[in-house]
Amino acid sequence: MNRSTRGPAWGLTLAKVGAGVATCAVVGSLLTAPDDPWYEKLRKPAFQPPRWAFPVAWTSLYAIIAVTSTAVIHDLETQRRDAEASDYGRALAVNLTLNAAWSGLFFRARNLPLATAGAALLAASSTDLARRGLKTGPKAAGLVAYAGWCAYATALAASLARLNPGG
Repeated sequence: MNRSTRGPAWGLTLAKVGAGVATCAVVGSLLTAPDDPWYEKLRKPAFQPPRWAFPVAWTSLYAIIAVTSTAVIHDLETQRRDAEASDYGRALAVNLTLNAAWSGLFFRARNLPLATAGAALLAASSTDLARRGLKTGPKAAGLVAYAGWCAYATALAASLARLNPGG
């Protein structure tokens, strides 16, 4: 049997990973409230991107996460590195949970220090995903962009917390 025929079908893996990413995106979107007067009144740092940048960035990043994570898991399973594939899948599930939870911490709980801590955990988790993914090859480089965006988001959240100490 050649390498390309071992392991689960690419489409099945994409469907599973895509469902997880889509769930994260929907939950995060439902928890996000950029029109909330509370958010509008927050003092923002000079490096705050324009409002339109967030949906563009996140839509792109969710696509990168889905396709890249599918490739990583599929390659690991094809190479019969099933334990690594399972570990990556669990790390991805934790990451997506942290991702969706951040919107709740920020927009619903309105707890800027806790949202900053949540963003830092998400950045660390995203960096870990990139590290795991890059072990399978350069196709996982998109995860580096995700980790970078999460690090930027952490700096942004910390700046918002500093500029708005009362929340």
